[in-house]
Formats: sequence, C-alpha cells, structure tokens
Amino acid sequence: MRKFGKWLGRLLILAAISVIAGLIFLPGYLEESRNLVAEHSPYPISPEAAKLHNDLIIGDWHADPLLWNRDLSKRGDRGHVDIPRLIEGNVALQMFTAVTKSPAGQNYDHNDTDAMDNITLLALVQMWPPRTWGSLYQRALYQAEKLHSVQARSEGRLRIIRTEADLDALMALKLAGVPVVGGLLGIEGAHPLEGDLSNLQGLQDAGYRMLALQHFFDNELGGSLHGSGNAGLTDFGRKVVQAVVDRGLILDVAHSSPQVARDVLRMTDIPLVVSHTGIYKNCEVKRNFPDDLMQEIAATGGVIGIGYWADVTCDDSPAGVAKTIKTAIEVVGEDAVSLGSDFDGSVQVSFDTSELAALTQAMMDAGLTEGQIRKVAGENMLRVLRARLE
Repeated sequence: MRKFGKWLGRLLILAAISVIAGLIFLPGYLEESRNLVAEHSPYPISPEAAKLHNDLIIGDWHADPLLWNRDLSKRGDRGHVDIPRLIEGNVALQMFTAVTKSPAGQNYDHNDTDAMDNITLLALVQMWPPRTWGSLYQRALYQAEKLHSVQARSEGRLRIIRTEADLDALMALKLAGVPVVGGLLGIEGAHPLEGDLSNLQGLQDAGYRMLALQHFFDNELGGSLHGSGNAGLTDFGRKVVQAVVDRGLILDVAHSSPQVARDVLRMTDIPLVVSHTGIYKNCEVKRNFPDDLMQEIAATGGVIGIGYWADVTCDDSPAGVAKTIKTAIEVVGEDAVSLGSDFDGSVQVSFDTSELAALTQAMMDAGLTEGQIRKVAGENMLRVLRARLE
C-alpha cells in the first residue's frame, strides 16, 4: 500500500507538471499557429516609396492583439502587432478590437447561435480572471484593462484616444517626429452588451469608441453575415444603434448581415465603417458585402477598411492587397477607402505591421497617386474619427 501511495504521488506530481507546462506553453503555441506570417524574402522598397511611407499618416481600423497573452509594449516574435512594430511600420492610429465570442472554425457561411465558443476556452487556457469565464461583458472590460496596462508600460509610445482633443494632441506629436501610436478601443460584435443597454455606458467608460453590431453569430441586436439568415435589426438593435449615434461613438457594420447594414443606413445619418473586409468585385465571396451596398455605406461619408488576408482579398501579397484597394477606389471612390488589417485575428498574412512600407510600394506600383495613397493610408480614417469623437 505504501508503494502504491508513492507511485500515486509521483503520478499526481507529473500530472501537475504537465498542466503547468501546458498553461505556460499552450497559449503561445495557439497564437503562433493562428496568426501566421507567410515566409518571404525582404520586400524591396524603393527610395521614393520609403520617403512617401515615412511621411504618411497611417491608420488601421481593426486588429485583435488584445485577445492573446503577449506583452504588446515589447517587440514580439509571433503574431502581427505590438507597439514597437507599429512604430517601425509608421502607424499613427491603431484600433484595438476586443473579441468576446467566436465559433470553432469561424465558418463564413453559417454558425448556429449555440455553436461552441472558442473564446471561453481561450480565456481558461490563458488564465484570464475568473470573472471573464462566463461573462462576455467582463471579457471586454478585461481587454480594455490590458490596453491601459500596455499604455502604462509603453514609456509614452502608446496613447489611448478617447476624444478629439486626444487625437489633436497625438497628431501634434506625430508632426513633431515623436515615435508614438494612438490606440483606440473597438468591440467586435456587441455580444458583451449581454442584451442590456446599460452595459454600453460601462464599455464607453472603459474607453471603447467603436462598436460593431455583430461578429460570427446572430445576437440580440440582429443578424450576422454568418448567422442563420439575413435577419435585420431587432428592436433592441435599433435602440443600441440610436445610442451609438447619440453618444458620438463610431458604428461598424463589419460582420453584420446585409439587412442589418441596410436597416442601419435607413435610420442613421452618420459616417459608417466597415472595419475589415474586401471588395466583392475583386474577390467574389460571401464575406464581402455586395458592391451596391458598399456604395451606400460610402455615401454616408464612411469608409471601407481593406483587410490583408486571402479570404477577403483572394491574394494576401502586398500586390494583392494593393489590387483590392485599387478596385475599392473604383467601386466606392478614393474618399471611402481605408485600411483594416484584421492583424492577430486568427488570419495568415504575408507581412506584419512593421512591414507596411511594402504595401505603400505595392500601391505605387499599382498606379495609385500620392493623394490616393495618403487618403487610404490614414487621412480618410482621420476624417471619420474627427466626425464622431467628441
């Protein structure tokens, strides 16, 4: 019996070591396998492209690094985005989006509302606080806390933008040549409202300034592009949309059903955003809204954020992304095209944020004018932010 107890004790110790090792190494492995950068030789950048790139104001409407256990104040060796790499890529404005619910497989065609949620498992594996395990609202608050913690460790290189005055101060620093990034907070799918409009105030207090209505699931607000049907806004959804308008927040219809987008168009007169997408004319997939709907969204004074992954561009090389941008300009006009990478959003890309000069080179090679490149890179995003931030 004593021998059995000794062996049982050893087995328990080995099990504990295995669990601890898994908790240490599994999060990094998961992120590295989900957010790949394709192997490539250094992209050639001409002196002309380098000069223009370094003079651009660059903004990105959508990236998900807050989902992962990485210190974003330090340059990472996996994933796509952190503060040092943003500065290397000359990014002035980065929307950090919080994902709180996402289905296994991320099926673009259809996801049932009761499909298994990956973020619950990720929260457990990454040892997020217990309050986040069963609450989507708390997951959003926790991710906002993470960004504020990065700001505190960044030695002034990250400044969280809440107001137009914050934006003005950031632009003054950029013009003075200070290496700094303005970080904004956005929600990818309004699931953390948990059906309670009063939660919007808590999210706003935490720093969130952009709200996407849906992600991969239908929710209390209406239908997802990837849900059970092309459902429109619910009564609750209409209340949320009106609250976003009244509060000076930014409304994102990425991942919403076409009917939700059309319902939003009918009840608002603010510039709308599709934060990360492609253009159907260039890449005919369900993930990209029909071109006529994109034109209606552009007509609000809003913008279409072009992503960098193949599911929406049909070619994730710098040249492929530039081709998507050029087609977007043809479809919606040069004043309505922005960048929306979806970096760190469980996508494979051909360059990370430190290599954005390759995209500037590719846009030049595709025949875009300097004025068009400046608008796409960040001027259009800056205009919409100024129109909505108070």
